[in-house]
Amino acid sequence: MHALTLASFLFFTGLVAFVTWRITRRDDHRSTSGYFLAGRTLTFPLIAASMLMTNLSTEQMVGLNGSAFTDGLSVMAWEVIAVIALVALALFFLPRFLKSGIATLPQLLAIRFDTGTQLIANVIFLIAYAVVLLPIILYSGAIGLQGMLDLQGLTGIESNTALLWATVWAVGLIGAVYALFGGLRTVAVSDTLNGVGLLIGGFVIVYFGLQAVSGGTGVMEGWSILKESDPSKFNSMGGPEQQVPFSTIFTGVLLLHLFYWTTNQQIIQRTFAAKNLAEGQKGVLLTGFFKLLGPLYLVLPGIIAYHLYADQGIRADEAYGHLVFNVLPPYLTGFFAAVMVGAILSSFNSALNSTTTIFSLGIYKGVLKKDATEEQVVKSGKVFGWIMAVSTMIIAPLLAGQDSLFGYLQKMNAIYFIPILAVVLVGLLTKRVPPMAAKVALVGGCLLIAAGYFVPPFNKLPMVMHEFHFVAAVFVLLVAVMLVIGKLRPRATDWVQEDSGDVDLTPWKGALPTGIVLVVLVVIMYASFAGG
Repeated sequence: MHALTLASFLFFTGLVAFVTWRITRRDDHRSTSGYFLAGRTLTFPLIAASMLMTNLSTEQMVGLNGSAFTDGLSVMAWEVIAVIALVALALFFLPRFLKSGIATLPQLLAIRFDTGTQLIANVIFLIAYAVVLLPIILYSGAIGLQGMLDLQGLTGIESNTALLWATVWAVGLIGAVYALFGGLRTVAVSDTLNGVGLLIGGFVIVYFGLQAVSGGTGVMEGWSILKESDPSKFNSMGGPEQQVPFSTIFTGVLLLHLFYWTTNQQIIQRTFAAKNLAEGQKGVLLTGFFKLLGPLYLVLPGIIAYHLYADQGIRADEAYGHLVFNVLPPYLTGFFAAVMVGAILSSFNSALNSTTTIFSLGIYKGVLKKDATEEQVVKSGKVFGWIMAVSTMIIAPLLAGQDSLFGYLQKMNAIYFIPILAVVLVGLLTKRVPPMAAKVALVGGCLLIAAGYFVPPFNKLPMVMHEFHFVAAVFVLLVAVMLVIGKLRPRATDWVQEDSGDVDLTPWKGALPTGIVLVVLVVIMYASFAGG
């Protein structure tokens, strides 16, 4: 069994690498536009696949199914509410981003406010990616792979700690090679190939999982048994003691989605590389459609694992790997592990690509060496990328022991998500709010939320009002402070956004109707499972 699993794993991993190299080997990797923005050539299937795969990593597969193992269907908010944010990106944010011809979100803050605001945003993104995002991707990937491939048996490494370090470094090195030698288009192409595999693999696991529940008498029978045995797991409305109480969907959860899908460099960089606005909008809305399917492969397996293994003392974050290892035939386990490695690599190399973009264009060319040539800028990104990759591989294994990986990720993300979203929104919707207001909101917002999580007595606040309501309250406060500063000390002149002329801004005619249909489908999904 081990040999078959390992052989199929190596075959599929090698196949994706080979096909990606064949497609992108003649790409421009020397200029900043070619390396960081894929030469602005991405069409809607590549944008959608790359956004999905960047989002869909093991912290999602392992973490969200782990949350579903504990709380059931109510955690689908982390998938389904994303659709509303994606509609906002397609209809409101993307036309404005492409109009300015930016490669990084902080560049927009330089255009709207000043270079000081851009520098603060660059530093916030770099710290957050180095300390939170990249290590979690690697750690969760290593944990998922250990469960799926029985790496102890394959490698003969007895020590869990040694195995964790070895897995993290193996995945990290492969991901760094993809991201740092290939640039954004290489990332997007490998994402598309892995995305197809991951969707197929995700549904195959649901099929075999439901077969296991029914004892081999059919998928529909398995579904019926699941619903009857624990109907409370099928309630879309989260209770107050669960990770996502229903009321928080309208406050912190929605705001976290809005930041993640509309102002998070790691995700939106592929939309900056769109061939034109219409392709970008199609790609974003297609991503929204796939997010509606998310609960099928990101929540349902967790509920299946609960039904099958709840009495075996399995920890929530081990549930998904355990399910895959037990229900998939060996030849498919290797395929799925290869796809999972693809998902880890995709998120890791996308985050690494975004990190190098922010450093090279924002800090190296913006601050350290303003007269740098195109080749020097790309080279600085590669050097910095390797420094980030190695430091991430050192930090990742130290995350062992978190209760809920997904919960920890959302909590840490809120520290910088909320201030950046507040500044971008106020910047785009007002004309006279000055740079000082943006700086106060960026620095003050990060400090406020961090104090609410970690500094007594402020850390009582999130407990009293739920942390998602707390971050929403901070968001409202930041917006109010910026508007007050704008009234008291406004800019001397109105800010007018100029068209850079880099991208054709003709919108897609179907964007608005498609957006409306997607939002209606979200409401229907929630209503269908209200009350279990």
